[in-house]
Amino acid sequence: MHEENKAAANGCSKIRRGAQNGAALLALMEKTGYSMVQQNGQRKFGGPPPGWEGPPPPRGCEVFVGKIPRDMYEDELVPVFERAGKIYELRLMMEFSGKFIGVCVSLDNCRLFIGAIPKDKKKEEILNEMKKVTEGVVDVIVYPNATDKTKNRGFAFVEYESHRAAAMARRRLIPGTFQPWGHTIQVDWADPEKVVDEETMQRVKVLYVRNLMISTTEDKIKAEFNKFKPGVVERVKKLRDYAFVHFFHREDAVAAMSVMNGKCIDGASIEVTLAKPVNKESSWKQHFNGQISPSSENLLGFPNKEDGTQKSLGKPASLSVRLNGQHSPGPPEVERSTYPIFPGIKLTPISMYSLKLSHFSSAVMHLDYFCHKNSWAPPEYCLYSTTSQDGKVLLVYKVLISSIADDSQSYFMPEKLCTTVEDAKELAAQFTLLHL
Repeated sequence: MHEENKAAANGCSKIRRGAQNGAALLALMEKTGYSMVQQNGQRKFGGPPPGWEGPPPPRGCEVFVGKIPRDMYEDELVPVFERAGKIYELRLMMEFSGKFIGVCVSLDNCRLFIGAIPKDKKKEEILNEMKKVTEGVVDVIVYPNATDKTKNRGFAFVEYESHRAAAMARRRLIPGTFQPWGHTIQVDWADPEKVVDEETMQRVKVLYVRNLMISTTEDKIKAEFNKFKPGVVERVKKLRDYAFVHFFHREDAVAAMSVMNGKCIDGASIEVTLAKPVNKESSWKQHFNGQISPSSENLLGFPNKEDGTQKSLGKPASLSVRLNGQHSPGPPEVERSTYPIFPGIKLTPISMYSLKLSHFSSAVMHLDYFCHKNSWAPPEYCLYSTTSQDGKVLLVYKVLISSIADDSQSYFMPEKLCTTVEDAKELAAQFTLLHL
């Protein structure tokens, strides 16, 4: 009976709190004139507010607020957020964590990545297929194969009119529920484009040129871009089917972008945009999402923030070897499992660059992925050896990283020797990643 009475009391308490919250929300709506509706697991306050004229605020005006206490509602949240400015819309999710809140800029991503697309499909075919099963499709971005321009690269980006339309499409396109052309496709959010402030972009005098033929040389590209105004190109750096064209003056770069975009070079229609500068350190931190802990940073050679000295290198992550007789715990290893291939299971060829970092367990793969994401040349490994006092062959790799955008080169070599080639390469890759 005691438990029943306790449950009844709790139920009455919840009813009272619910009534109080309801009254507070009604009072808020009467005071502000905002409307409130509930849909798709969230409650929307405003959007637009009363008396609003013109289009909604542009992208970049929204922030995401997480870890809101579960007993806090719009009647308390609205006064807090109104201190920063007029609220256009507030969307409150119906599940909360009960911890301190965190605030960051909302990405408002409107683009989906679609992988494992048949390589013989054209842009129009992909666009029509996406429009058949999803709403709000604005455009499809498809890149031609580097070696065969008549085929695509096996993936595309689908642009939607709003984040909500993209989110609904992502749910609709879950693998297994939709198989265009009889293929099981991969669906995920596209990586958001790097945002570079306008002041920085105003100084850029390098053009990014894509969709080139593999056979097209740097000299040919330089000659083509010099045609509209001789002598304006400083140098060209090309890798596979894309290149960076450096100009002496920004105004010439901007003029060349307008003239050369869509032109044909060696039979390929090129795309030309201003190159976005890369912040190496912030890009590394962003790509790896804080997976390296402060303790492992010191372990792997980061300067100590207190005394400015550099710690000696320990073992790299995922290595079970002891380096110089010292075994230190590294970051937790990625869980590894094997699964049987049952009859009838369909295997789809994909590019490793369409995967997420969580699929890679080695620093060597992380470094390759990181260079690709930043449009750098693949890392080059140079192996060196020496002999210890007891006659053991000890190995170390030097890594060369070439930044295609600014034609710079950086060398990285750890201060530790290994007894196996695999361990030496892993250590060198990890050392390089943490020092980019």
